[in-house]
Amino acid sequence: MRIRKTIFDDGFQAYLTEGAAFVGEAEIPMLMDLDNVQVPKDMIPFGKASKCPDKRKYVHFYMHDKEFSRVLTATKKYLDLLKLYDGVITPDCTMMIGQSKCLLEANTYMNRAVGFYLQRHGIPVIPNIRWSDERSFDCCFLGVTKGRMVSVSTHGCIETKEQREMFRIGLGAMFEALHPPVVLVHGSMPDDIFSEYLGQAEFHRYASQIERVHKKKVLENGDCI
Repeated sequence: MRIRKTIFDDGFQAYLTEGAAFVGEAEIPMLMDLDNVQVPKDMIPFGKASKCPDKRKYVHFYMHDKEFSRVLTATKKYLDLLKLYDGVITPDCTMMIGQSKCLLEANTYMNRAVGFYLQRHGIPVIPNIRWSDERSFDCCFLGVTKGRMVSVSTHGCIETKEQREMFRIGLGAMFEALHPPVVLVHGSMPDDIFSEYLGQAEFHRYASQIERVHKKKVLENGDCI
């Protein structure tokens, strides 16, 4: 693995990666290998973080990119807010099947760059691992220390037969590349995708925002759940 140390990058918010090591052919920023994270008590979407009274959660970005793009372009502005919480899951920048490889690399870059910057400012960070198809495997696992806890999301990513199969294949590739002992799963955990990997790590599932809203409506209506 090729590692280059520098205080400059290609213009993607240079201050985010000051002091970072860059790894692989795509030169993805390397997250620091720290022991300051824990299995989240819960997760909260970034869009609700400013109004939530319970800060014993990890902030996540499992939502449409436009809802958190400001965090990528003005990360400094949100440091004080994110420091209030137990930690942060790195941004879930879109990676789609058939997407241009340069975009796959750029979105992985921003995922790690923001995570590195938050780590430098004392915020516990859990890497979100996102892939598309096999072409993304060259870059999407870079910048993460092997043998550490990671997070993934199935929300909006397993709606078609092709997506489900690709998610299953990518999950296997992730285990081969990173060997995570703990995997956080945001969204559903279908047996046809996860069953063959359940013995490889400790899994923790967190309901998506849609699931939570539905459950709340059911409770409000007095129905059984």
